Amino acid sequence: MNNPPVRPRARTQSSSKAKKGRAVRRRPAVPAAKIPDLPVGSRGESVYLAIRAALHDGLLKPGQRLLEVEVANWLGVSRTPVREALHRLETAGLVEFAGRRGVIIAQLDQQRVIQLYAMREVLEGTAARFAAQHASDFEIRTLRRLVEAQGEKDDAKEAARRNTLLHEAIYSAAHNTYLVQALNALTDALQLLGQTTFSVPGRPATANREHRDIVDAIESRDPDRAEEAARNHIRAAGRLRLDLLFGPH
Repeated sequence: MNNPPVRPRARTQSSSKAKKGRAVRRRPAVPAAKIPDLPVGSRGESVYLAIRAALHDGLLKPGQRLLEVEVANWLGVSRTPVREALHRLETAGLVEFAGRRGVIIAQLDQQRVIQLYAMREVLEGTAARFAAQHASDFEIRTLRRLVEAQGEKDDAKEAARRNTLLHEAIYSAAHNTYLVQALNALTDALQLLGQTTFSVPGRPATANREHRDIVDAIESRDPDRAEEAARNHIRAAGRLRLDLLFGPH
């Protein structure tokens, strides 16, 4: 796959206040880094997954413009599967059609962030409840191993990675396909929010304690306590997220 193209500099005519021949730089509509090869499957599905992967990897940023022709050149496909993928991404809330600007990576306002964390609290709480009811002994041992591997002094990136592994293990232990699908959709939306809440001083340590409360309850086969612990964990993360994005409340 070719690297994403960078637009050539546009030439402008000289004026009394500008030097003759000076070019104007324009920000490329797609990132300058190479993204993963297109997965096997229909072209529309492949483009959808590739753009989604670029969003998860931080190559695409909220508010960034996506032009069909540039995305097509970037991924080495025609414009038809790009158009199909962009409409699917719009349905998922990951891109927006912004009038004359065309398609942009979605930007979430404060109300939508509140809504996102409200739904995450419900779904994460349900996942922990189901895990307490349905997890196998092996899955519980896996959860215990993951939470024990977390370090209170991990840097933000490592803490976020370990957090993802633990949450995904809880989703799997819940044994509910439709719940996992709903949680994955929220995970995509979280990529629109920028830096991790683990960048807040002290958050890795407090999150580690919250994770232990969740795993302790799952291991004890206590669905009510597991759900409440998971809800408390997401509620705390939501407060930090709002502070990061919109200032202390």
